[in-house]
Amino acid sequence: MQKNEVMNYLIMAGSTNHMLRGDKLLKDIGIETALVPAPAEYGSVCAIAIRVKKDVVALAEDLLRKNAIVIQGIYPDLPKRLSGLIEKMQQDILSEAFIKIMKKIESGEELSYEDIILLLKTERKAEMDALFSAADQMRKEIVGDVVDVRGAIEFSNVCMKDCKYCGVRRSLPTLERYRMTEDEIMEIVHELHAMGLQTVILQSGEDSWWTAEKMIALIKRIKTETGMRITLSIGERPQEEYARFKEAGANNYLLKIETTNREIFEFIHPDDDYDERAKCSEWLRELGYLNGSGCMIGLPGQRPEDIARDILFFKEMGINMIGIGPFLPAKGTPFEKYPAGSVEMTLKAVAVTRIVCKRVFIPATTALASLDPDGQIKALQAGANTVMLINTPAKYRYNYQIYSNKNMIDLHAAIRAIQVTGRKFPSYLKIDVEGNIDAGDTQKQ
Repeated sequence: MQKNEVMNYLIMAGSTNHMLRGDKLLKDIGIETALVPAPAEYGSVCAIAIRVKKDVVALAEDLLRKNAIVIQGIYPDLPKRLSGLIEKMQQDILSEAFIKIMKKIESGEELSYEDIILLLKTERKAEMDALFSAADQMRKEIVGDVVDVRGAIEFSNVCMKDCKYCGVRRSLPTLERYRMTEDEIMEIVHELHAMGLQTVILQSGEDSWWTAEKMIALIKRIKTETGMRITLSIGERPQEEYARFKEAGANNYLLKIETTNREIFEFIHPDDDYDERAKCSEWLRELGYLNGSGCMIGLPGQRPEDIARDILFFKEMGINMIGIGPFLPAKGTPFEKYPAGSVEMTLKAVAVTRIVCKRVFIPATTALASLDPDGQIKALQAGANTVMLINTPAKYRYNYQIYSNKNMIDLHAAIRAIQVTGRKFPSYLKIDVEGNIDAGDTQKQ
């Protein structure tokens, strides 16, 4: 391929509905498409485009327009090159195979499954450092230096599922169960709003007491009283409920696949179905949510090849938010005696995900911070760009531990991680450097 040759084009539709309808129309007549996050100059951070090959772009445009699909624009899909990447590594002792992959990254070529496996398997410090540096450069050039900060409220630890690794699983007899009231939740939402946060994450077990009607009432109240963006993380629900939540004002949905290895998925989820979980992610995408998923590193029987497939799943599914954390054992569960996942493998997975999936939100996860006190800092240096605060009230939070010895990431911890890594605070955050709510208009940039 010549240096400036354009192989693919991106079609930006006028709305999510038009994008999904258009993608289906093209696929139905045999045109190969992919749904991909659009570059910054073509859309918002998580806008999705339809990618088609150069030789069919005119045919695709004609078909879409004839079927009343609104087209916002059609743009060349220019590869994201990382200038000077190899030059930075000239003093490092790296294998030929590793350098070959770095050259592909530098020139903007897509990595293959085999490339991803090699990056995940490397244990040489010089190569891991080079991988983290490449991911950090990709992060900087694509999403910039600002770290997005979000607040999570774990509003119920009641769960109908019995996942073997989970510290809120149904059959855990010693756990003190709780459900926050709507007023209790709103009190925390207003605190987050006062800090300037723009997104609240509502997380719970799969609790049937929280019916669609109750969730919709809560969503509407948050929108009316604060206008904040809402991320839901409440498990598998019927498609009709996802649609109703979206109509009520929910913006994002986090539903982790955990692993794309079907055997491992079935082993850790005795009462879940892999195809149903994947179908839920498809529904969420079709409904126009910013779609969140993720995986655990260090699950029993997991290999680097499995993690590579997870990363490709995120790319192919068009996932917008990807949470990657180590497996951590929870007391009283069947996996209580299993070893924790590796910090290094988790960081490698974060870095490769940034390089492969490019323009996505990747949090520096609480699980990583629980395994390594500097885990968030290391993740931010390896391609992550988001921090999620734990804002569950103190009287409840220690009963919401999916894994034991959870690090309750607060504003002070987030500030430290952002400062140590030399990253920028989001302009919406109304705090001073001590983590206190800032009554003035000072912004940390």
